Amino acid sequence: MNYLIVKDRRGFTLIELLVVMLILGLLAALVAPRMFSKVGKSKQSAAKAQIELLGQALEQFKIDTGRFPSTEEGLEVLQKNPGADGWDGPYLKKTTPLDPWKHPYHYVYPGKHGDYDLYTYGADNQEGGDGENKDITSWE
Repeated sequence: MNYLIVKDRRGFTLIELLVVMLILGLLAALVAPRMFSKVGKSKQSAAKAQIELLGQALEQFKIDTGRFPSTEEGLEVLQKNPGADGWDGPYLKKTTPLDPWKHPYHYVYPGKHGDYDLYTYGADNQEGGDGENKDITSWE
Protein backbone atom coordinates (compact mmCIF):
# COMPACT_ATOMS: atom_id res chain seq x y z
CA MET A 1 0.00 0.00 0.00
CA ASN A 2 1.10 3.48 -0.76
CA TYR A 3 0.38 6.09 1.80
CA LEU A 4 0.35 9.68 0.75
CA ILE A 5 2.42 11.87 2.96
CA VAL A 6 0.85 15.27 3.28
CA LYS A 7 3.57 17.82 3.67
CA ASP A 8 1.45 20.97 3.23
CA ARG A 9 -1.09 21.00 6.03
CA ARG A 10 -3.29 24.06 6.00
CA GLY A 11 -4.98 25.48 9.10
CA PHE A 12 -4.26 27.36 12.26
CA THR A 13 -2.58 26.16 15.39
CA LEU A 14 -4.11 26.74 18.78
CA ILE A 15 -1.42 29.33 19.57
CA GLU A 16 -2.26 31.31 16.42
CA LEU A 17 -5.96 31.31 17.31
CA LEU A 18 -5.22 32.46 20.85
CA VAL A 19 -3.02 35.31 19.58
CA VAL A 20 -5.77 36.49 17.22
CA MET A 21 -8.36 36.32 20.01
CA LEU A 22 -6.05 38.30 22.29
CA ILE A 23 -5.60 41.01 19.64
CA LEU A 24 -9.37 41.22 19.08
CA GLY A 25 -9.92 41.48 22.83
CA LEU A 26 -7.44 44.34 23.12
CA LEU A 27 -9.08 46.17 20.22
CA ALA A 28 -12.51 45.74 21.80
CA ALA A 29 -11.19 47.06 25.11
CA LEU A 30 -9.94 50.20 23.36
CA VAL A 31 -13.01 50.81 21.19
CA ALA A 32 -15.84 49.94 23.62
CA PRO A 33 -15.36 52.89 26.03
CA ARG A 34 -15.44 55.33 23.13
CA MET A 35 -18.63 53.78 21.80
CA PHE A 36 -20.33 53.91 25.21
CA SER A 37 -19.43 57.59 25.63
CA LYS A 38 -21.26 58.26 22.36
CA VAL A 39 -24.35 56.55 23.77
CA GLY A 40 -24.29 58.89 26.78
CA LYS A 41 -24.00 61.96 24.57
CA SER A 42 -26.85 60.79 22.36
CA LYS A 43 -29.08 60.39 25.43
CA GLN A 44 -28.24 63.94 26.49
CA SER A 45 -29.10 65.21 23.00
CA ALA A 46 -32.38 63.30 23.10
CA ALA A 47 -33.22 64.84 26.49
CA LYS A 48 -32.53 68.35 25.13
CA ALA A 49 -34.78 67.68 22.15
CA GLN A 50 -37.57 66.31 24.34
CA ILE A 51 -37.38 69.31 26.68
CA GLU A 52 -37.61 71.61 23.66
CA LEU A 53 -40.69 69.76 22.36
CA LEU A 54 -42.32 69.77 25.79
CA GLY A 55 -41.61 73.50 26.01
CA GLN A 56 -43.37 74.07 22.69
CA ALA A 57 -46.37 72.09 23.94
CA LEU A 58 -46.42 74.18 27.14
CA GLU A 59 -46.35 77.39 25.08
CA GLN A 60 -49.27 76.14 22.97
CA PHE A 61 -51.17 75.30 26.17
CA LYS A 62 -50.56 78.85 27.37
CA ILE A 63 -51.74 80.35 24.08
CA ASP A 64 -54.98 78.37 24.28
CA THR A 65 -55.72 78.74 28.01
CA GLY A 66 -53.96 81.99 28.89
CA ARG A 67 -51.74 80.35 31.51
CA PHE A 68 -49.08 77.72 32.07
CA PRO A 69 -50.03 74.55 33.95
CA SER A 70 -49.45 74.64 37.69
CA THR A 71 -46.79 72.47 39.27
CA GLU A 72 -49.56 70.27 40.70
CA GLU A 73 -51.16 69.80 37.27
CA GLY A 74 -47.78 68.95 35.82
CA LEU A 75 -47.14 67.84 32.28
CA GLU A 76 -50.19 65.54 32.25
CA VAL A 77 -52.36 68.52 31.25
CA LEU A 78 -50.70 68.32 27.84
CA GLN A 79 -52.62 65.04 27.36
CA LYS A 80 -55.79 65.41 29.46
CA ASN A 81 -57.96 68.48 29.95
CA PRO A 82 -57.76 69.67 33.56
CA GLY A 83 -60.99 71.60 33.03
CA ALA A 84 -59.19 74.68 31.74
CA ASP A 85 -61.13 77.06 29.52
CA GLY A 86 -59.78 77.11 25.98
CA TRP A 87 -57.92 73.78 26.27
CA ASP A 88 -57.51 72.50 22.72
CA GLY A 89 -55.29 69.47 23.23
CA PRO A 90 -53.87 67.00 23.39
CA TYR A 91 -50.67 68.94 22.84
CA LEU A 92 -48.50 65.83 22.49
CA LYS A 93 -49.07 63.06 19.95
CA LYS A 94 -48.15 60.38 22.49
CA THR A 95 -48.10 60.13 26.26
CA THR A 96 -45.80 62.43 28.22
CA PRO A 97 -42.34 60.96 27.62
CA LEU A 98 -39.89 59.85 30.23
CA ASP A 99 -36.34 61.11 29.93
CA PRO A 100 -33.85 58.82 28.12
CA TRP A 101 -32.89 57.29 31.48
CA LYS A 102 -36.55 56.32 32.14
CA HIS A 103 -37.23 59.00 34.78
CA PRO A 104 -40.06 61.54 34.59
CA TYR A 105 -39.19 65.13 33.69
CA HIS A 106 -39.42 67.69 36.48
CA TYR A 107 -41.76 70.64 35.91
CA VAL A 108 -42.10 73.66 38.22
CA TYR A 109 -44.35 76.68 37.71
CA PRO A 110 -43.58 79.45 38.36
CA GLY A 111 -39.95 78.78 37.62
CA LYS A 112 -36.84 80.27 39.17
CA HIS A 113 -35.12 80.60 35.78
CA GLY A 114 -38.03 81.56 33.53
CA ASP A 115 -41.80 81.29 33.28
CA TYR A 116 -41.42 77.60 34.14
CA ASP A 117 -38.55 75.23 34.88
CA LEU A 118 -38.42 71.95 32.99
CA TYR A 119 -35.48 69.64 33.61
CA THR A 120 -34.06 66.16 34.13
CA TYR A 121 -31.26 65.20 36.49
CA GLY A 122 -29.52 62.91 33.97
CA ALA A 123 -28.46 59.29 34.36
CA ASP A 124 -27.97 59.39 38.15
CA ASN A 125 -31.35 61.14 38.75
CA GLN A 126 -29.69 63.43 41.29
CA GLU A 127 -29.09 67.16 41.13
CA GLY A 128 -25.74 68.19 39.65
CA GLY A 129 -23.19 65.95 38.05
CA ASP A 130 -20.91 65.74 35.05
CA GLY A 131 -20.95 63.80 31.82
CA GLU A 132 -24.01 61.59 31.50
CA ASN A 133 -25.08 62.61 35.03
CA LYS A 134 -25.29 66.29 34.05
CA ASP A 135 -28.65 68.01 34.52
CA ILE A 136 -30.45 68.95 31.28
CA THR A 137 -32.62 72.06 31.71
CA SER A 138 -34.99 74.25 29.73
CA TRP A 139 -33.18 77.46 30.69
CA GLU A 140 -29.71 76.62 29.38
